[in-house]
Formats: sequence, C-alpha cells, structure tokens
Amino acid sequence: MAVTRAPQPVVTTPAPLPVRARLAHPALLLTGIVLVALNMRACLAAISPMVGEIQRTFGLSATASGLITTVPVLFQGVGAPLTPRLTRRFGAERVVLGAVLVLGAGVLLRVLPSVAALYAGCVVIGVAIAVLNVSMPGLVKREFPDRAATMTGVYSTTMLVGATLAAGTSVPLEHVLGGGWRASLGAWSLLALIAAVAWLPQVLRSRQERGAAAAAAVPGKPIEGIWKSPLAWQISLFMGISSLLVYTLVAWMPTILADHGMDRGQAGLVFAFSNLVQVAGAFLVPLMAGRMTSQRGLAVTMAALNGLGIAMLLVAPVSAAWVSATILGVAQGGSLGLGLAFIVLRTGSAAGAAQLGGMSQAIGYLVAAAGPVGAGALHQLTGGWETTLVLMLVLVLVVGAAGWGAGRNRVL
Repeated sequence: MAVTRAPQPVVTTPAPLPVRARLAHPALLLTGIVLVALNMRACLAAISPMVGEIQRTFGLSATASGLITTVPVLFQGVGAPLTPRLTRRFGAERVVLGAVLVLGAGVLLRVLPSVAALYAGCVVIGVAIAVLNVSMPGLVKREFPDRAATMTGVYSTTMLVGATLAAGTSVPLEHVLGGGWRASLGAWSLLALIAAVAWLPQVLRSRQERGAAAAAAVPGKPIEGIWKSPLAWQISLFMGISSLLVYTLVAWMPTILADHGMDRGQAGLVFAFSNLVQVAGAFLVPLMAGRMTSQRGLAVTMAALNGLGIAMLLVAPVSAAWVSATILGVAQGGSLGLGLAFIVLRTGSAAGAAQLGGMSQAIGYLVAAAGPVGAGALHQLTGGWETTLVLMLVLVLVVGAAGWGAGRNRVL
C-alpha cells in the first residue's frame, strides 16, 4: 500500500533587493551630489588667502600672482564645451567620477615645489570643475525631473558652503597641519577622494542597468542649432556677466573698502559676510524660480539688487559697507542659483541641459575671467575705483535685459 505524504508547506522568503535598487537609493544619490558640489568651489576659495605666501615662495610678480586665481576660471570656460560629448560617450556618472578624481589630482599638482606645477594644477582644476559644472545640471534634470529647480538650489548652495568653509579654514589648517600653505591646500584633495567614494555607487548602478548604450548616454536628443538660439545666448549672457560681477568683487571688494579708509581686517569681515549671505540667495532663488511659470521678474530683481549694492559701494563705500555686502550677497548667490536653474527649466531633457550648460558656462567663465584683470587694469589706469564701478553698473543693465529674455516661459 502506497503511503501518500502530506504536501509540505512552501516557505517563501522575500527576494533580496536588487543591487541596482540598493545603489539607486535617493539618500545615496543626494549624498553623492552634495559631496561633489562641496568640491566645486572649495579648492578655488582655499587658495585666495594663500596668494601672498605663494607669491613670496616663488618670487612672483603681482600679475603672475593674479593668474593663480584667474587661470582656473579661464579654463572652466575652455573645458565646458567638451563635456556634453564626454557624457554621451562615457555616461554622466563615470564622467563625474573621473572629474572629481582629476580635481583631486590637480589640487596635489598645484602644491608641488615648482612654478610650472602650480599653474598646471590650476589648469587641471579649472578643466575638472568645468566638467562638473556642465554635468551636474544634466544629472539633476534626469534624476529629479519634477524637482529640478529645488535640487539646483541644493547643489548651488552646497557649492557656496564649500567655498565659504574653504576660505575660512585655509589659514587655521596651515597652523594645525604645520606644513605651510602646501599642506593646507593639499588637504583639500581628501575632500575630492571622499566625494569620489560617495559617488562610486552611482557608477556601479549605471553598470547594472540594462542596455550599455542607454546607461552610457544622457537621455534625450541634443538641441539643434543651440549656438544660433537667442534664448540660449540670453541665458549665457545672464550667467556670464553675473559671474563677471561676482569674480570682480571677489578679487577687489576688500581692496576697494580698504582704499576708502576701512581697516583691512574689517574689510575682510565685510567680504566674508557677503559670501555667507550668498548661501541664502543661492538656496532660495532657485526654489522660487521652480514655482514660477516665468522668471522674468526674478531675473530683473537680481540685476536690480546687484546694481543697488554696486551703487552703494560707489557713493558710500565705508558707511554703507555692511548693507551693500548684504544686498550683494543676496544678488550674487541668487544670480548663480537662477542661472543654473535656467539650464534645467529652459530645456526638455538631460541631454539638452548638458548641452546648454556647456554653452552657457563656456561663455560665462570666459567672460568672467576678464573681470578681475580688467578691473585691476582700470584701477591702475585711473588711480581709483569709480570708473570700474560705473562700468559694472552699465553691465548690470545688460544682465537685466538678458535675464528678461532668459526668464520667458519657453523650452529650447
């Protein structure tokens, strides 16, 4: 007689979460974006307090010393147009990882005991930041299509936080590490390494995705005839001239205040405060932009605040210093955030955002690089700062006009 066994209960265990899903966790992505963004201005801001020591170490002239801060800005403009092609070939995730590692290498190259290495490091840093500047809007557009403006505010704010921390801690780091300016500046390569490790899950995730071509390419079609588009040029001019105003005041605002009788220590505090206020503008303005159908009024408001702050520097540089620093901080941080928001709001795809970012930041940083040098030349020619500030007021009108066009509710 056959014995029939009772059917055994089937025990089911939950399937493990796919590797790709774990790697795609929003917290990992957000952490990676924030740490990458911290690097995008820190190594530039960290060197400003050290320029005098570097000049003495190598016996550089004032002009050669000025190139230490100008060269990275210039090469941000040179490197920007190359990035969309890189992202289409290798994928945005791998391009960002490579750029962060190259940035760290540039930071180390810059502190080697050689003038050639110093400037070569500045070039490498500028190109690496250019790649990150162009890649990030496309990534934000792709990963956060419904919250692109909000996420733009997050990473633009983080960039300024990184710059503020770097400028404020460079000298204390020099004392703590005991290796002079080289140890202080070289330490920022560790931040790049940390960001690379934090970004690695995004690279692994992209490899897990089906279809190597889909993983390597930025979704969406490129914009045809972008260099002939009036809207693209308006966005580029808004970013470029806004950046020129920022870099000019970064280079010369403390000197302008000191030349009008303010104590140099106090002038430095006013300048640091203005940089701190930029953080608020960079965070709030993109949030506002994302809630608006048209950003025309917001763009004109940023231009008007820039004009008001510069006018106060012209007519009452010392007595109104703190007020002008506050106004300029909001205007400069807000203009940065709005310019980056335009890239994601005026494009319909991640590929379009990367392409517009390449164009606007190429033009923007090439224009911006002329600001500090031009202002210094005008000061040397005229013996004062009035001509420079008046010219900046004229440029504010151009920013307002460009922003009025860029703020239209249109998509390239």
